[in-house]
Amino acid sequence: MTRPPFEVADIVRRHGDRVLETHRAWVTAAHRRVLRAIAQCRTAALGGHRDRCEQCAQPALSYNSCRDRHCPRCLTAARNAWVAAREAELLPVGYVHLVFTMPEPLARLALANKRVIYDLLFRAAETLLRVAANPKRLGAAIGGLMVLHTWGQRLQHHPHVHGVVPMGGLAPDGVRWIHARPRFFLPIPVLRTVFRGMLVAGLREAHRDGRLDFPGTLAPLKSDAAFRTFVRSLYRQAWVVYAKPPFGSPSHVLHYLARYTHRVAISNHRLVDVTDDTVSFRWKDYRHGSQVRTLTLEAGEFLRRFLLHVLPRRFVRIRYFGFLASRCRTVQLPQCRRALAGATPPPPASPPPERPRSWPCPRCGAPMRVIERLTPRQIYLTSLLADIVHDTS
Repeated sequence: MTRPPFEVADIVRRHGDRVLETHRAWVTAAHRRVLRAIAQCRTAALGGHRDRCEQCAQPALSYNSCRDRHCPRCLTAARNAWVAAREAELLPVGYVHLVFTMPEPLARLALANKRVIYDLLFRAAETLLRVAANPKRLGAAIGGLMVLHTWGQRLQHHPHVHGVVPMGGLAPDGVRWIHARPRFFLPIPVLRTVFRGMLVAGLREAHRDGRLDFPGTLAPLKSDAAFRTFVRSLYRQAWVVYAKPPFGSPSHVLHYLARYTHRVAISNHRLVDVTDDTVSFRWKDYRHGSQVRTLTLEAGEFLRRFLLHVLPRRFVRIRYFGFLASRCRTVQLPQCRRALAGATPPPPASPPPERPRSWPCPRCGAPMRVIERLTPRQIYLTSLLADIVHDTS
């Protein structure tokens, strides 16, 4: 993939300080840390290394990346490593993709209480486990993964979780595999009702324990009476839960998962134009047949929207549940494979491919090798000496 002409880092360097000053009333240390990491990513500020081609001795100087999970430039390697690790966990069955969202009034409260309410959003996993275990539905113990996304196509705040689940589960005896119907996994109206009930119950508990904050315009909700009224109003809102058509082969699942697991609010390749005052980017209009449109925002507004999606420190946004949960997969995943032994057996797990030690030489294509690690100070002194040497005044 070719390098995009514009990057989020360029916008941060040009407009980041002004945005931090304009919105300092709600900007946190986490926001500042993310912007600083993106601005310094692959620059001399983070240090780097000297490289040399093994064949033609072509020299190169490479800068280190920030590895921040909000940085659009630093996700490819992490995504590839994650997908390789997940390959051994795939089952030879179809998979279904489900999406759980929360209503807009609750999303506003979530902005001020990200850790608490985003954590409640993952009760979608408990919803699936409970409904699937019901003998009237599937009557099986299922498993899968959930991924939190907080953005819409236009960078607006739109928290939701994507779930990817095998089409079936273990019978209560742990020996048989119960297959879901080919084009029907679990009833969506039931999932919607149970999910709403579980999330609202968790919201009430969080308020009772004093774990919710109500800054600014949310202050009126702090009293018990006002909060009870707010919670009752949530039952009149639209709770969107939907399932996409099942997809087939396990190999297809891996490529599909890669699109959702390691993503940020916007990729550099969606940027169309960056000027001194505005930022233009592509977005899909799902309400009109997924037409690709272009949206232009004032640069400060673009970064304000981008900062809405900064997650709390150490918040886990990819979670496993059921027989794929960390405490269960060692025992229950082999049970699933034995139960599916009558089906086409999965291919033996192959070790993940060895990651290349470097990248090809831009001149001849041979491998580049690191010959020296450099600190930011060393890079600064090297550039300073180069300026002195080339000064012909």
